[in-house]
Amino acid sequence: MAQEYRVALITGGTSGVGLEVAKVLAAKGWTVHLLGRNEKTGEAAAAAVPNAHFHQGDVTDYTTLAAAFDAAFKSSGRLDFVFANAGIMERTNFYAKADTLPPPAPDFPIIDIGFKGFVHTAYLAQHYFRANPSGGEGKETDPVLLFHSSCTALYGSQFTPIYAGAKAGIVNFMRSIAFPFYHFDGIRTYAICPGGIKTNLMTPEEQAPFPESMWTPMAKVTRTIEMLVNGGTIEDSWGKKVEKESNYGLTVEISNDKHYFRDPVDACDELMKTNMYNTSLEFVTKNSS
Repeated sequence: MAQEYRVALITGGTSGVGLEVAKVLAAKGWTVHLLGRNEKTGEAAAAAVPNAHFHQGDVTDYTTLAAAFDAAFKSSGRLDFVFANAGIMERTNFYAKADTLPPPAPDFPIIDIGFKGFVHTAYLAQHYFRANPSGGEGKETDPVLLFHSSCTALYGSQFTPIYAGAKAGIVNFMRSIAFPFYHFDGIRTYAICPGGIKTNLMTPEEQAPFPESMWTPMAKVTRTIEMLVNGGTIEDSWGKKVEKESNYGLTVEISNDKHYFRDPVDACDELMKTNMYNTSLEFVTKNSS
């Protein structure tokens, strides 16, 4: 974050984690673009953060999301950090009994917002990162795309199975694009998987039964995000070190005041390991000459 001029775009940036990250970045001189659906909330959030701009958009609606990206890019001339953060809590009871067969068509907005919206955001980020100007003092290119996943992506959730499934999809999607994004376009990708955070996704009444020790402090989340955006050589709470040249494609679990780099699942055997590698863009790239 030492560069003089950096620009961030944050979906779901008008409240919760997105807004707190915006405040941290703005305090260090960043220009921040906050995306959200509610104009009144968004304008109030932007007014409370230095160098902030609000853009009304819906991550499930590609047209409005693309318009917000375009407005942010044209306004600031570049994008250095995109935080795919917009989300909702699962409120549908997946297990509810139906009175008729076949049961009525379900409505699962969590899938559209919690997965499809993230794919839309990544797609747009890729194209606008490519359009960044290169060179010039204070304008070095080191774009970062960060996905806000969840601890439920790693462990599942019986109470919120659709939410957990969408969040797991985000982690696997990030891992799938990490190599091509970095090696073809220099884009560093990450997914954070925090434990429970006190935001407006849950009401105070819903938060009350859980002990304070269960919650992950907002400050720890923003510090972890800042570490990832900064890049370089980093280390987790296990003492696992990731050198600068390998610092991309990380899944970072955040539990209370600690953070952990979580590896993908091991292959079941050497055949599967070979098959998966030989059908990867990494293999094709290294063996194309």
